[in-house]
Amino acid sequence: MDALTASLDALVTNPELAPLLSLLKGIRNGAVYGAKVRFPHALVMILLFRSGTFREKVKLVFKATRQHARNLATFALIYKGSMILLRNINPVAVGKEGRYDSFFAGLLGGYAVFGRHKTSITQQIVIYIFARVILALAKLAIRPDMHPLSSLITPQTRSQMESHAWPVFASLSWALVMYIFRWYPDTLMSSLRSSMVYIYADSDHWDSFRNFLIHNK
Repeated sequence: MDALTASLDALVTNPELAPLLSLLKGIRNGAVYGAKVRFPHALVMILLFRSGTFREKVKLVFKATRQHARNLATFALIYKGSMILLRNINPVAVGKEGRYDSFFAGLLGGYAVFGRHKTSITQQIVIYIFARVILALAKLAIRPDMHPLSSLITPQTRSQMESHAWPVFASLSWALVMYIFRWYPDTLMSSLRSSMVYIYADSDHWDSFRNFLIHNK
């Protein structure tokens, strides 16, 4: 057993195999992370808010978990594989990462995994990523020397913008989603719309104490 362990250690620490092994590790980590994140979320949302038998709900939970794990594993494979390829065809310095390699690798992986097939799960993942991209871009927009207008932002102005950015962002986000829910609810994702209906619309209707406090009408 010790000899086998030593052989495996030597294999996985071989620098010549590092690119291939990083692909395998990326696939493994993507699948594990996808399953760990999706399973508890799907378990709660499907068991509480989906109709059907317990068996049908369990199948939906495992289907959602499998799809999320597969999506992240596939994206990891495409992204890391593209990064390896781009490094090796770099016309300026072969073997070195280019400035925009990650952008193009992400573009390819995003299209192949999330762009071609629109499902509720792929939508949730992309929207999750998009929200964080917007927050990151907002932070970059006021950093020194990031764009031609950076010199116009004084340190004092930058500090004020940083302290007020989150309250403005949070307030506008809720203002817009409530307005859209009130007048154009069909444009919201079904999961968000159903939760908002439960909280804000169903709470307007009752005809007894039971469906006022204990159960919805």
